[in-house]
Amino acid sequence: MNHLAAASVLSAFVFIQGPPGQRGGPPPTPRAGAPVDFTGYWVSVITEDWRWRMVTPIKGDFASIPLNPEGRRIGNAWDPGKDEAAGEQCKAYGAGGIMRRPTRLHITWQDDSTLKIETDEGTQTRLLHFGGKPPEGGPRTYQGYSAAQWERPLRGAGTPAPGLGAVRQGTQGRALEVVTTQLRPGYLRKNGAPYSQDAVIREFFDLSKEPNGDTWFVVITIVEDPTYLNEPFVTSTNFKKQADASGWSPSPCFAK
Repeated sequence: MNHLAAASVLSAFVFIQGPPGQRGGPPPTPRAGAPVDFTGYWVSVITEDWRWRMVTPIKGDFASIPLNPEGRRIGNAWDPGKDEAAGEQCKAYGAGGIMRRPTRLHITWQDDSTLKIETDEGTQTRLLHFGGKPPEGGPRTYQGYSAAQWERPLRGAGTPAPGLGAVRQGTQGRALEVVTTQLRPGYLRKNGAPYSQDAVIREFFDLSKEPNGDTWFVVITIVEDPTYLNEPFVTSTNFKKQADASGWSPSPCFAK
């Protein structure tokens, strides 16, 4: 092989491998490798289920929730005064119900592998752990343990394709997947519709940018609970990004 041919082969090898700083190094952290940016202030935009989300529903109003007979029995025994006396006024603000509340969110990175979601209603904090596993025998809490991952591209990476009037970010739609376990029992709806400590909550966050510059995300929440539900309970909730912290007003949990 002459010197010119050897140089050509070497150049091709270097081109394929990429520059030295990109070869053989560790993969990017979840923060550095994020396909979309969920950080900032967000407000819940309620366009459906108003009567169940903006006010506390009447006792026994479990419409659309697939409660089994035991779930309905527990729900019909709801007593907000009893919850408050027991220090359980936050049962409707756990991971199974908080995203359906008329709340504002503040999303930041706690560290390179942990996305933090704070709510002003109920003053709750959710931690989404990338690459983590629930600790064995860990404590059960209202927010549980949330394991997160970025959705992988279906056909490689690239510029997001235009959708119906918006540009969908990330990988053909959903960008963030979250599975929450190790939950303390809570309420799917503020009137006592229950989920148990055996519930598993799966969430899919999908971010989009509208032609007018607005940024939104929708989170599809799937609650599976063999104790109180006949089938998974599925909801879809919309949040709009805010320019700043205007309107952010943390408040405590209320049982009523």
